[in-house]
Amino acid sequence: MGYLKYKGYTGSVEFSEEDDCLFGKVQGLHGTLISYEGSTIEEIRNDFEGAVDDYLASCKERGIEPAKPYSGRFVVRMSSDLHSRVAAMANATGTTINDFITRAVTNELNHELAAS
Repeated sequence: MGYLKYKGYTGSVEFSEEDDCLFGKVQGLHGTLISYEGSTIEEIRNDFEGAVDDYLASCKERGIEPAKPYSGRFVVRMSSDLHSRVAAMANATGTTINDFITRAVTNELNHELAAS
């Protein structure tokens, strides 16, 4: 799967063999669906950007705040033992728990990407 980016929004790009077309939806929106399609990369990119522009214009016309994709904040639930270990390791390395977890997730994603 590929991704498109526009005005702070990220959209997926997938292929439907059955319909012989590219399609996708904006990622990270809760309760809002913005979808698009095309036959070529240029068409899907134009439809994606048009769909985002239409969504933003619609929100403005209705006087509502557009949904924002991925705020950058999320809650992670873990056992108290693991939480304690993470806090101790973050402290030992002179960093915060947030920075420690961000590094750990980044390293894992990079490892997975290299393995695929």
